[in-house]
Parts: sequence; structure tokens; C-alpha cells
Amino acid sequence: MKSVDPAFTALIHYEAAHRILMGYMDYYYRFKLITKRARLRFEQRDWHGTQADAVSRISLYRQEVSKTTASLQQMLEAVHPDDDFWKQVSDAFAEEIAHFNTRNIAETFFNSVYRHTHGIGADPSVMFVVRTGSYREYQGLTSITYDFDLTGVPLRDVIYQVLDRFPFTVEWEDRNRDIRLVAERWESHPAGGAQRLEVLTSVFYRNKSAYIVGRVLDGEHVYPWILPLLHPPERGILIDALLLETDQVVSIFSYHRSYFLADISVPSDMVDFLHTFMPSKRISELYNAIGFEKHGKTVFYRELLRHFRDTASDPQEVFTSAPGIAGMVMYVFTSPRLNMVFKIIRDQFAPPKQVSAEVVKEKYDLVKRHDRVGRMADSYLFEKLSLPRERFAESCLEELRKTAPSKVELLDDSVMISHVYVEKEMTPLNIFLQRADEAMAQKALRDYGRAIKQLAAANIFPGDLLMKNFGVTRVNRVVFYDYDEIELVTDCNFRHIPEPRTPEEEMASHPWYYVGPKDIFPEEFPAFLLRSGAQLNYLKSQHGEIFDADFWNDVKQRLLAGEIMDVFPYRTGWRFLQTPPKVSN
Repeated sequence: MKSVDPAFTALIHYEAAHRILMGYMDYYYRFKLITKRARLRFEQRDWHGTQADAVSRISLYRQEVSKTTASLQQMLEAVHPDDDFWKQVSDAFAEEIAHFNTRNIAETFFNSVYRHTHGIGADPSVMFVVRTGSYREYQGLTSITYDFDLTGVPLRDVIYQVLDRFPFTVEWEDRNRDIRLVAERWESHPAGGAQRLEVLTSVFYRNKSAYIVGRVLDGEHVYPWILPLLHPPERGILIDALLLETDQVVSIFSYHRSYFLADISVPSDMVDFLHTFMPSKRISELYNAIGFEKHGKTVFYRELLRHFRDTASDPQEVFTSAPGIAGMVMYVFTSPRLNMVFKIIRDQFAPPKQVSAEVVKEKYDLVKRHDRVGRMADSYLFEKLSLPRERFAESCLEELRKTAPSKVELLDDSVMISHVYVEKEMTPLNIFLQRADEAMAQKALRDYGRAIKQLAAANIFPGDLLMKNFGVTRVNRVVFYDYDEIELVTDCNFRHIPEPRTPEEEMASHPWYYVGPKDIFPEEFPAFLLRSGAQLNYLKSQHGEIFDADFWNDVKQRLLAGEIMDVFPYRTGWRFLQTPPKVSN
């Protein structure tokens, strides 16, 4: 029998840490490779390739964690590692990544491998549950920006210098024209008199757009400075807008949009940069926006722990059932100051719901991987999430016991939930419409119709268009958040209701015609969306086409033909060129 080298046995914890580190390095290399392709996709107008890369990057993390876990388990088969051993592994891993630009992302990767190996919740004695450095996680030594002094320099000259920093291998349509348009808007804004411009070295890519992202510093004032770039068919690259206000850019980085593809050297420095002109956004949300959604989840968990600590003396800060009509598939609870909701799949669904829990999970996974076009809420999936029992109102605990006993374990001092989705809290649209004055209600209804159309353009049919399944965000944007019945538009069969052939058919309580499992009759939508009255009439006047099968079939045919439709994350009025322009002299 071959003897085991005692030195190897003594240092096997270091070998285990090395395996995890190599898994992380492989993940991060592949992550960077995908993001570096984004510029090539943009130049070549390979929009399908861009979308495929965005999906594959989301799957990449799970694949690398699974591969690393399998390698680790094979190596440790004969070791039977205990908690002390894993603490040694954690210490060795921390030592190796101490000076990484991406130390925080590496820590999250370690946590994922450990959880994947053990199948348990957070273990603070081994995992990197709390931050190991400053709140900013890590401060890089390499600058992530190009810096420009604006004092006494014509803004057009500065814009030329900025664009020279981002050379593309394809032609611009009319760079001089675009620089003039940017300068004119900049000069008319308070940021036009600022002293300094800082532009991130990374270009942000998503769908059919690229974004040059910067900030303007004017004393204590910080303004965003963002140039969306387009590359339309048979035209060169062009600048579509200059965005200088926080409310113009928060939607671009929103949790209801797909993650950016950006080649990032120091993620925490970039998040800190973005946070200076979007201070209302959570740090976790910004990590999501730049593609590190797993670390965003880690940071959110830290934010949650900090929330519990900061509100420990507030007797009102307890979990209760979320306001609104209770869902048949999900039980939802929240707390007053957290601004997040927790959604648990019920053990049994009330009729007429016929989906299974597994189908619901598949729908949420689809949304995670799909282009959300600013109209579907992103969510964190937690497995084995432990929450303080003292934070639950007794009525909430009782509902959990009754509705999801297989997923909830009540312990002496905690509530362990095996599977829960956590999302930003929104006001249900039906409640918003009840409380809003006429002007705000009409604005919400207009945006509801736009949401339906933009979801359709992204190949999503919500299935259940009820107002209670849509929410209104802090900035009064309508977003869809109930996914158990969503379908791809291309999988649906949109039909007109056949004309009745006899009086008996016209008076029948059930359809006299065949209805297949994928058949959709848009003419039926108004009957269950709103009561007859001013609001329904207004919705029909603004977006009546969503009640017509012809509209849906037209979208379906365009999608089947391979078209990727334009959905801009900023208002049409902010765009420079609404129609194909003539090239200026």
C-alpha cells in the first residue's frame, strides 16, 4: 500500500485553498473574456451574440462553482474535513487573495464553493460573511478613470479628447456633429461650468448600445456624464444622447434591467464611483448592474445584517404580510424600513393555478437570464436563509407555518427558509391607482401600456396582466413582478374571438370554439384588467392595440424573423437624433 506523505497531509488545507483559488481564477478569466468580446459585438452589430454572451456569463458562475466543488470533494474524499480544517482553508485562501484587485469577488466565490460543498446557510466562522476590509471592500492602486481638467478649456476640445480614448475599429457616422450636439447640451447645463470630468476607462455594453460613463465634479456637486452610443444598420457609430441628471441615469443601472458587459479591473472602485452620482442605489444593486450579481447578493446580505443591527431598538421594524392582494402562488412578507420583499413559493396553490413549484422556479430563472428591458424586477435567490425570529410578527409566522411548512423551519431564535426570492419593494399598481389623483393614475396607465409593449418586444408575454401583478417603483415606473405564468411571445398563439354562429353560442357561458393550451385572446383582457369606467377608457385610448391579436402577431412575426427591437432606457425626448440624419459638413 502506497504511503501518504505526511507533509502533504499537513498542508492539504493549503492545497484545498489553492483548488478554490484556481477555480476562481478560471471563472474570472472567462468572465473577462466574455466582457472583452462586447466591443467586437458592438462594432460588428452582432446583437444576438451580445445577448448570448450576457446569458452565458450568468451561467458561468454556477458552472465554475460546480466544477470546483467536484474537484475539491474528490481530493478530500479520504480526509473527512471538520470545521477546524475548513477554517484553515479559509485562512489560507484569505492570505492568497489579500492583494487582489477583486478580493471581494474571490471571497464570494469561496463562500459559494463552501456552501455548495456543505449545503448549509452562512457560517461566519468559515465564510466571508462580514466584509474583511473597509466598506468599499478594496481600494485599487490603478486608476479606473481618465481625468480631464475643464478649467479654461472649450468643452468641444474635451469631448474630442474623451472620444480619442475609446477608439473603435469601425467608422463614426459624423463625429463632429455628435461632438457639437454634446457640447451644446453640456454648455446649457449647470455641469457646463464644472472644473473636472472623470470618465471610466471601461465602456459599458448592453443589448444594442454602448455607454461611456463618467462624472462631472463641481465643488460639492457631482453630476453623471453618460454618452449612449448606437451603431444602427448601414450607419456608423453615433452618440444618441448626453445624460447629466441622476434621474436620467438611475433607470439605466436599475435592478429591472439586464447586467452590463464591461471590462472591469477593480469592481469595488467602480461601484464606489457610480455610487457618487446615484447615492440612492444600494451598493449591492450596483454590483448587480456591472455583472457581479453573486457578489451583489453577498453585499445585500451584509446590508440586511446591518439593517437588523441599526433597527434593533425599533419595535415596529418586524416582518409582516406585504400589502396588496395575496398571491395564489407566493406568500410575500416585508418590513417597514427595509424596502425589500421576501417571496416564498406556497406548498399548495389555490385553483385555478395549475403550475408546479418547479415551473415557478424555472420562470424565475428565465427572468434572471432574459433581457428585462427595465420592466421585470430582478431578485436574489436565497437557500437556507436564516432570519431572526424576533423580527417576525406572530401573524407572519402563522402564515408561514400554514402556507409553506415544507420550506420553513422555526428554531428557538431564528427562522430558517429553504428557498426564498428577495426583491425590491414596489407599490402594487392596483393600490397605486386607487390612491392616485387623475393625473398620476393616467401617467401610471400610460406606463403600464408601455411596459406591456416593451415586454412584448423582449419576447415576454406576462400571462396574467392583472394590475396587482405590476408594481410602481420609487420613480413611478411600472414594473412586472409576478412570473408564474409568463411565456415567450413566440410560443403563444394569439387569436381573435370567433364570431358566434347562433344566438345560443352568443349567450353561452363557456366558449363554443376550441381553445388550445397556448391560445391567447387579447380581446378578453379589458374584462378582467379594470372595471368599466374612466381608467379603462383612458388605457384603451392610449394603448388599445394591446387588446388586439394583430398587434401581438405582428410582434411575434418580427421576433421569429430574428429582429431585436430597440428599447431605450431613457426618454425619447433626451435623444439627439430621432430620425436618420443627413451627414453634416
